[in-house]
Amino acid sequence: MRFTKTTVHLALLSAFGAIASGAGIARAATPLAYVTSETAGVGVIDLDQMTLSNTISLGDDGPRGLSLTADGKHLLVANKKTGDLAEINTATGKVERRAKIGKNPEFVRVHRGFAYVTYEPGESGPPPGVPGAANAAGASGGGEQHGQGGKDDDDANSPPAEIAIVDLKTLKVVRSVKSGHETEGVEFSPDGKLLLVTNEGDDTVSVYRVGSGTPVREVKMPKGSRPRGIRASPDGRQYVVTLENTNKFVVLDSGSMKIVKTVDTKLGPYGVGFDPSGKHLLVAAARDKTLQVFDAKTYEHISDAPVGQRCWHFSFTPDGSKLLLACGRSNAVYVLDASNYQTVKQIDDLPLAWGIVTYPASSGSIESH
Repeated sequence: MRFTKTTVHLALLSAFGAIASGAGIARAATPLAYVTSETAGVGVIDLDQMTLSNTISLGDDGPRGLSLTADGKHLLVANKKTGDLAEINTATGKVERRAKIGKNPEFVRVHRGFAYVTYEPGESGPPPGVPGAANAAGASGGGEQHGQGGKDDDDANSPPAEIAIVDLKTLKVVRSVKSGHETEGVEFSPDGKLLLVTNEGDDTVSVYRVGSGTPVREVKMPKGSRPRGIRASPDGRQYVVTLENTNKFVVLDSGSMKIVKTVDTKLGPYGVGFDPSGKHLLVAAARDKTLQVFDAKTYEHISDAPVGQRCWHFSFTPDGSKLLLACGRSNAVYVLDASNYQTVKQIDDLPLAWGIVTYPASSGSIESH
């Protein structure tokens, strides 16, 4: 077969195009972390370079909870000051749509085409006609300052918190489910059929059917313990719940939902999650500025690592080599070597960092994989 100069030239152009295309895919596949900063917006961290590559401005919205769609194309962010859920296009960094939620939206998880958003109802609740929408006005909002007695503006007489269920196709609230007071952590059962939430204001864990929001049961925690974080064990047989005010976590049997073990922690445990191998349980003891490591089977304490101030949430990198903690009062993300949990870097310029998730998805205190 004879090759002309034109044929060779076209072949080279084709090969170069393929290489360039491959390079583009590689760039597009750069792993990223998204960090909500309550005053700056959403920080975007390049996980290859471990640097803050961009900040998505959200004005004075007060972003806190966040969760990614499965394809990573959209980031859902709960905004405290505007009382809504913002859908951000991760390719452009622009807000595409918003859904009105209600007063003080805090935690958000995306699951099977819906976003589950915790909030405290009041005059600014979901629009009339939404099933289960609260009619009570004047609810006391939940603050961010957690003292030993809980939130500064806690009001036992205020309406209970609710969970707004948002259809991601329309970004509309399709129903709102009553929960306990000051609903915090959100988790799903391993089979995806149950939704579990912690209610720190009345010391309970509420369990619902996914989709319908039908109540299944309410589990009492020790009085005054203020349950906050919750995570299913890798084998699906247990749930771990952190108790912020009593400095412990409890282990629940996933079948009976009874407490089978209670473990002491350092001060103010909140964020909880398992490492990608399933061998270690991590607890962010925020008031003690410590990350604690426990055996994931026996729950025996293994080690402690000093971290920053008010480190509530964390996530592993997709490759499992690093652990990133959002430390709100340090205005930074701490980067730890996941092999020994020692700090190797601090990424600054993230004032009041609240939560953190990654794409590709990885294990942490907000998302579980």
